[in-house]
Amino acid sequence: MTDAISVSGPITGTDRTLSFETGKLAQLADGAVVGRIGDTVVLATATAARSVREGTDFFPLTVDIEERTYAAGKIPGSFFRREGRASDQAILTCRLIDRPLRPSFPKGFRNEVHVVGTVLGADQENPHDVLAINTSSAALMLSGIPFDGPIGAVRIAYSTDGQWTPHPTFEEGDESTFELVVAGRALDAGSDTDIAIMMVEAGGTERSWRYYEEGAPKVTEEVLADGLEAAKTWIRESILLQRRLVEAVVAATGPIAPIEFTTFTDYGDDVGARVEAVGTDAVAAANRITEKAPRAEAIDGATRTIVDSLSGEFPDREREIKAAVRALTKKLVRKRIVEEGVRIDGRGTADIRPLSAEVDLLPTAHGSALFQRGETQVLNVTTLGMPRMNQLLDTITPDDSKRYMHHYNFPPYSTGETGFMRGPKRREIGHGLLAERALLPVVPSAEEFPYTLRLVSDVLASNGSTSMASVCGSTLSLMAAGVPLKAPVAGIAMGLVYDGGNYVTLTDILGAEDAFGDMDFKVAGTKDAVTALQLDTKIDGLPADVLGRALLQAKEARLTILDVMAGAIGEPRAEVAASAPKIVSFEIPMDKIGEVIGPKGKVINALQQETGADIAVDDDGMVGTVTIGAKDGTAVEEARRRIATILDPPLAEVGETYQGKVVNITKFGAFVNILPGRDGLLHISKIGQGKRVERVEDVLELGQPIEVRVDDIDPQGKVSLSMAGAAPTVPDRGAREDRPRGDRPDRGGSSPRSSRPSVPSAPSSSTFEDAFEAELVGEFGDLGPAASTPSDVRSDGGDRRRGGRRRR
Repeated sequence: MTDAISVSGPITGTDRTLSFETGKLAQLADGAVVGRIGDTVVLATATAARSVREGTDFFPLTVDIEERTYAAGKIPGSFFRREGRASDQAILTCRLIDRPLRPSFPKGFRNEVHVVGTVLGADQENPHDVLAINTSSAALMLSGIPFDGPIGAVRIAYSTDGQWTPHPTFEEGDESTFELVVAGRALDAGSDTDIAIMMVEAGGTERSWRYYEEGAPKVTEEVLADGLEAAKTWIRESILLQRRLVEAVVAATGPIAPIEFTTFTDYGDDVGARVEAVGTDAVAAANRITEKAPRAEAIDGATRTIVDSLSGEFPDREREIKAAVRALTKKLVRKRIVEEGVRIDGRGTADIRPLSAEVDLLPTAHGSALFQRGETQVLNVTTLGMPRMNQLLDTITPDDSKRYMHHYNFPPYSTGETGFMRGPKRREIGHGLLAERALLPVVPSAEEFPYTLRLVSDVLASNGSTSMASVCGSTLSLMAAGVPLKAPVAGIAMGLVYDGGNYVTLTDILGAEDAFGDMDFKVAGTKDAVTALQLDTKIDGLPADVLGRALLQAKEARLTILDVMAGAIGEPRAEVAASAPKIVSFEIPMDKIGEVIGPKGKVINALQQETGADIAVDDDGMVGTVTIGAKDGTAVEEARRRIATILDPPLAEVGETYQGKVVNITKFGAFVNILPGRDGLLHISKIGQGKRVERVEDVLELGQPIEVRVDDIDPQGKVSLSMAGAAPTVPDRGAREDRPRGDRPDRGGSSPRSSRPSVPSAPSSSTFEDAFEAELVGEFGDLGPAASTPSDVRSDGGDRRRGGRRRR
């Protein structure tokens, strides 16, 4: 085994260290690096195929994150007790790594590349996702794979006092109002090099609005721009540390051998020149058609015409001709935007497509909405559920459940195409989580609104920015469902075209503009705060003033959209829909949880059966929480009333008669529930009202209603009962002699008891109580002296407790 090579450096502004190590693990991979912050450890490997698979016309980069549960000292909770499909968090991390890495490979590079991040340690304090980005970049730097790196990344959290905290722990992130994940690369080899921002993923936290209401500064477009600039410090630190690792490896083992590869072009220069000469007019005319479907047909027709006209000149090169037509289309679209300020569909650079918003489309849904922007149309549906419907998370992070969920579906018919529908793909999961994060800060807490929330966005038609349409639809359906949002949230997708030194920002980009542009970013927020941001750029660096103007342009569009949404529904409804469950939640003392649940769940199960309400009891170690839900509000109130009587039960009064119910039977009597939360003991000696009862089960059964009187209440609150109504029927003794007696010995002459000396008879009640007390001693041992009562005094004046009871 070779010696490990490691480098480390402090993280400015923290007491933690970032370290990289190579040479010890995964030695057969092209590049393998172990990254570490605190006790969170990630192994990243990078491998590449040495040849291009036939027919490949794209760059096949795959990024996988393997979350090993042993990293957190856990065993997977699945039936098979092993890791299965990637979690949503793992998929999001894969996307975070892929987005800055993909543009950093040479144009035309087609060799398959596989980057795998395996989480080996998760200390429940330091997140592993940003560490995985940095470690993956370091592995590529050592692999010999052509890679224009290093790529550095950092997460920064905006604290309640308006400061950016680098590499926050989970706790620090929860206590902040906003988190930014930023990745970038250096523009030159200097130690103080400027950083080109390549990727941003950001969003508010669950407590954002609470902190805002307490006076914390809100995250505006200006704050975001400052945060992106501040992030460059820690990105630069990661890049310099990766360079040190490369230098250490070269010094120890010699230069890193690059793999041999060939770049491919989609078309030859000769084909490109001829396509431009022959087809410019036809392609330009097709791109002036404003509607998507007719424009696509016109471009297809122009392409066929160009192919037909050049097929004789370039035989067997039809694929190249089509690729050249696509390149020409991109060139003409960009030129028209920069030079004329006119976009594909005829809009100006800051124009938004026609907007419409509608609620209450579905009669059975708890909340539904349809949001449309141009040809993009999204149906969003809100469903409310009991807290027990929270999603349980089996992950390596501290999160163990999820109350608010957003799921995004993108069927092929939304683009007028055919395709397979085999569950959500990575893109759908990523878009759903982006829309979910955009509304997280404004969703009311469980204390304010004790429902589980599931939102589903079904994309019905797509021509750009379906994720931001999902944000708008989510706000509408939540308000229609009666969810008291802190504020409405809208989202908008922006683009940027850079050509000839000119930066042109586009509002509400189309799908084609997303593909043809140099940057796309999505911004969601309320009228005065940003709640989510996603940015990807293909150019080296973005001037701060350009980004600032783009964010302000996005805010103007967002405010316009919010006005349209307010026209459909101005504020959350005061009540949830009639079809939604009615839920109340309240706290109870920890020592009362057992009384509400009852032995083996008897009390809570009886409450649910009798009221028809769904009742859940939970606790956080300090206080208990009872949640009651039902379709019928009266059932909820009845269950709440009954639980209130359990928490503060009414007091029984000595001498009063109550209609009770038998809730438990023992050898020495029956426990009878006489009031909510109040049981009393009906002793076996008082059941027959003068008649001898050998077994309680002979005359009483569970659930039987009986009338009882309260004889006594001791200082501890224990209630002693006697029969008040008609005595239960006591089976005839003669009839009982004929039935099997189990292991009870026969009282005839064959019994060992018949050989004992005869004992003078005492009154029947005393004889029965002596036998009963002897049975108690045999069952539970000597219970000690009892308080003297009139029944303890024998007919001869002696005290039964002093020699009258036989000790065993």
